[in-house]
Amino acid sequence: MPNTCVKTLDCKQGAIRSVKFNVDGNYCITCGSDKTVGLWNPVKTLLLKKYMGHGAEALDAQGSCDNSQIVSCSQDKSVIIWDVSTGQPVRRFKGSSGHAAQVTCVRFNEESTVAISGGVDGCVKCWDLKSKKNDPIQSLNEAKDSVTSIQVSDHEILTGCADGKIYRYDLRNGQLCIDDMGESVSCVNFTKDSQCILVSCSDNVMRLIDKDTGDLLEKYTSHSVGDFRIDNCLNNTDTLVLSGSTDGRIYMWNLVTGMLEQKLEHPECRNRVVSALTFHPSLDRLISSCGVKLFLWNDGNLDEEESSEDEMES
Repeated sequence: MPNTCVKTLDCKQGAIRSVKFNVDGNYCITCGSDKTVGLWNPVKTLLLKKYMGHGAEALDAQGSCDNSQIVSCSQDKSVIIWDVSTGQPVRRFKGSSGHAAQVTCVRFNEESTVAISGGVDGCVKCWDLKSKKNDPIQSLNEAKDSVTSIQVSDHEILTGCADGKIYRYDLRNGQLCIDDMGESVSCVNFTKDSQCILVSCSDNVMRLIDKDTGDLLEKYTSHSVGDFRIDNCLNNTDTLVLSGSTDGRIYMWNLVTGMLEQKLEHPECRNRVVSALTFHPSLDRLISSCGVKLFLWNDGNLDEEESSEDEMES
């Protein structure tokens, strides 16, 4: 269980809106209120590349399956595909066929051939990265309010929305499943086996939902979300549920029992919002953001072998 803050990093990007590990967990990607996207080696607290091109705050980003590209979105209504090594934008999706308001969340599909974005306009748009056309190949307009969160599996698109519903699009069977949470949804995540969905809501409750039946399996409480968009996640073994909070803490619960197992206090962040979390795909390692800083957590013994990782081409 990650219980010790072993590194603190001032990203100098203004407030950090999102942080995500890349596919193998060697690097992380940050989005800042200064309009930039950053690529970091978090163990070495080293900035590898900064990506500049958005006209307003960068809100979300993800690395591709081969680490060659980054997709990001912004308050400027744009979605940008970046070349990791050069730092240059290779595609920019914006305009009459794009989002009509700020884009809040973005993901690649499993093969990183399609980018999927969600916005305040209530739309989800799918962008074909192999085509030279800048029009979306599909627009999903079922949400009645802002799309706050997107997750993608091998054949499904899952969205959480401020209208209090989660929408799951089964692309293989051409079906849409809607579950009403009764409260504004701020974050959604699949479990690793894709059988359950973890949902954070504005009533300060996280819910574990059976994907196929919509049944409530467990609730997780004690943290505070309020009107903020606060990330949830699961650890690398799907045994712990984690969430940020408005009180400067990370909360961890046992997935099965719902019992609160740990509260992590952020240095110098008492009563400040911990909004972004990302868990390493294979190691017991967590990154969180509070204000302008990143915090790297593990069991207190940072692996020297991990600290000597080869850097991504920059």
